[in-house]
Amino acid sequence: MRTHNLMQAIARVNRVFTEDKQGGLIVDYLGIAQELKYALAEYTASGGQGKPTLDQELAVAKMLEYYEALEWQLRHFDWKKFFTLSSEEKLKFIPIIVDYILSQENGENSFIDNTKNLLKAFAISVPHDKAMRVRDAVALCQAIKTRLVKITERSEDSKTDVELETAIKQIVSEAITSDEVVDVFDAAGIKKPNIEILDEAFLREIQNMPQKNLAVELLKKLLKDEIKQRTKVNLVQSKNFSDLLEAAIKRYHNGMIDTVEFLEKVLIPLAKDIKEADKRGEILNLDYRELAFYDALETNNSAVKILGDNILRNLARELLQSVRNSATIDWTIKESVQATLRRNIRRILRKHGYPPDLQEKAVQTVINQAKLLAENLSQD
Repeated sequence: MRTHNLMQAIARVNRVFTEDKQGGLIVDYLGIAQELKYALAEYTASGGQGKPTLDQELAVAKMLEYYEALEWQLRHFDWKKFFTLSSEEKLKFIPIIVDYILSQENGENSFIDNTKNLLKAFAISVPHDKAMRVRDAVALCQAIKTRLVKITERSEDSKTDVELETAIKQIVSEAITSDEVVDVFDAAGIKKPNIEILDEAFLREIQNMPQKNLAVELLKKLLKDEIKQRTKVNLVQSKNFSDLLEAAIKRYHNGMIDTVEFLEKVLIPLAKDIKEADKRGEILNLDYRELAFYDALETNNSAVKILGDNILRNLARELLQSVRNSATIDWTIKESVQATLRRNIRRILRKHGYPPDLQEKAVQTVINQAKLLAENLSQD
């Protein structure tokens, strides 16, 4: 198949949906790769000049440029040792490479960007001899980049990822594949974690990881995810934890604390504090919604603490009930409903002796907390 016939065939296949091939994407261009290049050159000419946009020699030159940049970044690290290892050893070695990259200033961004560009150039360089000679190294760089993106939460263009995955699958490398079933947790040297990600045993394993930079990035991501979940439920609690984490990260990035100190004296204790916060509802005999309104009352303020836990618990429950009674499906966009709710909140606060100078702020915080739980409350 050649030229327009080949392009039409690809277009047809890409529209086909099957259970095991949802995207309808051609992933095996072996045997038609060269004809595909000719077709692409004919159908993607630039600027009306008739000059093909696909110049393989130029692509190879750019590919080698980015590859050499990655080699230079890893010049003090024996990363090519990877290719001499067994499957399980390879799985353990990738986190070591990642940890080394994370130890460099702006190392992860540099590696991710260069690898992304390398993969683009590589995709249109195969099956050139120079491309085939570095294919295993390219596959390894892609695996490392994927790990870095997941850990550091770098946003990636999904379309580009699909295109690059397609190109890499053309020359599937045995360098990072295994012919046996491998337990990834066992191979990485850690036990399977408890479903509860902030489990004490799991935190100890994170703390004892030899790759401290990797441990820091991993725990940062886990804590951000935990806090993000709380933003959907508890406004005050999530903001407090978010502020603590961001302030600590800022100190870490400014060099005020080193990696080990950041992990052991900031991240691990913060993880334990978050875990303890989950128990407060049980201790106070409040469900998660009542606890959210309890926290909205600024219970850490000395003037509020005087009221005592019993009064504050009853206050939180009354606030929840008042909001629930006002929560129609569209109450969050009806100012009249919100005005009535504000009056009810003020009345409840006054009834329980809440400090007058703190009432207006408490009213607004309670309203914001109610909006956070709006869908939940309207369903009730």
